[in-house]
Amino acid sequence: MLAPARHAAEGRIGLRATPGGFGTDALPDGRQLSVVGTDLVVAGPEGNAVTPLRTLGEAALAAGVPAGTHSGTYEPVTAWEPDRPLDIDPVAADSLAAWFAFTTSVLQQVRRDASAPTEIQLWPEHFDVAFDAGDEAGGRRANFGGSPGDEPHPLPYLYVGPWSPFDTNDPFWNEGFGASLGYEQLVGTTDQRARALAFLREGRERAMS
Repeated sequence: MLAPARHAAEGRIGLRATPGGFGTDALPDGRQLSVVGTDLVVAGPEGNAVTPLRTLGEAALAAGVPAGTHSGTYEPVTAWEPDRPLDIDPVAADSLAAWFAFTTSVLQQVRRDASAPTEIQLWPEHFDVAFDAGDEAGGRRANFGGSPGDEPHPLPYLYVGPWSPFDTNDPFWNEGFGASLGYEQLVGTTDQRARALAFLREGRERAMS
C-alpha cells in the first residue's frame, strides 16, 4: 500500500527505513505513510491515524489507495486478497525494522565516501535497502545494499553487485551477482557494524578498481 500511495502522489515507488519499520517520505499533501510494527501509521497535518494491519483491504482504505491497485511499475508476486488475515508476527516485524535501520545506517556511512552515489532507497519490489555509486562509463559502478532474505538466502544479508563483469575466481565474489555477507557471519562477530562496513568498503574498492 505504501508504494502505490507514493506512486500516485509523485510517480516514484522508493521507500525508506523509518522509526520502527519503513515508509514513504513526506508526500506533497503533507502525509507520510509508514508501517510501524504491526500498524499502518498515516501522519498528517492533523495528527497521526493508526490502523492495525489486519487485512490488505483495511490497509488500502487507511492509505487512501483504491483496492486492488499497485504502483504501476512492477507486478506484485502475491495475490490481492483484501479480506485474508495478515497475521503479522510482532517479533518478526521488530526484527525487520531493526535490520532495515542497521542496513541504512551502514550504507549511509559507505555512501559518504562513494563517488556519484544515488540516494538510499527501500525498493518495494525487492524489499531491499540499497544505493548505487561509481563511474558507470568507466565500468566501475556497483549496487550496495542489504536484503531481509529471499529464496536463495533464508536469512538477511548485505551485498555488493558490480555493474560490470568481475573475476569469478576471486573468492570475495561468492555470488552470481557479486558478493554477499550473510546474517550468520555478522552475528558471529563482536562488532557487527565494523564487519559490515569492512565488507561493503572492500566490495567498493574491488568493484571500482
